[in-house]
Amino acid sequence: LVYACGSGERHLRYFRLREQQNNMTAVALPAEYGYVIISLVVSGFVMVWMGFKVGAARKKFKVPYPHMYATKDLVADPKAANEFNCIQRAHQNSLEGYPLFLALAAIGGLHLPVVTAIASVIFLAGRIAYNIGYCSGDPAKRQRGAFGYIGLLALVYVNVSFAIALLSSA
Repeated sequence: LVYACGSGERHLRYFRLREQQNNMTAVALPAEYGYVIISLVVSGFVMVWMGFKVGAARKKFKVPYPHMYATKDLVADPKAANEFNCIQRAHQNSLEGYPLFLALAAIGGLHLPVVTAIASVIFLAGRIAYNIGYCSGDPAKRQRGAFGYIGLLALVYVNVSFAIALLSSA
């Protein structure tokens, strides 16, 4: 159940987590946390889109499962093997950093949800540009997505700021 606060705290929403006898445990979320949730859902779609690109490349270059990369014994044409490997690597690299992004966005959003959502969009736009560049078959073009690190650094800042605020109030 969702409980709205009194008029003095209308920017918060209370969620019932557990009720035992007359005791209730609740967590307060800023109303703007919805933006963070939307950015996290969009991030899932971005990862799935990248995965579909790998699946299509597997069919195109005939790289069977469970092989992660196109080797000389699987794909004779070195240019085709390189293109598949770039597509695969773009997705793999994004998956490697994905848990950190999820944690930073979910936690940072509790402190500064709008800043977190904007930083998440910048990070995801960078991942998309990175993927498009890398999937071109020219690994140097992946650098086009480097601006996404601005979003990631902003997420780190928000989390450090949150930690300091929590520790200062203790």
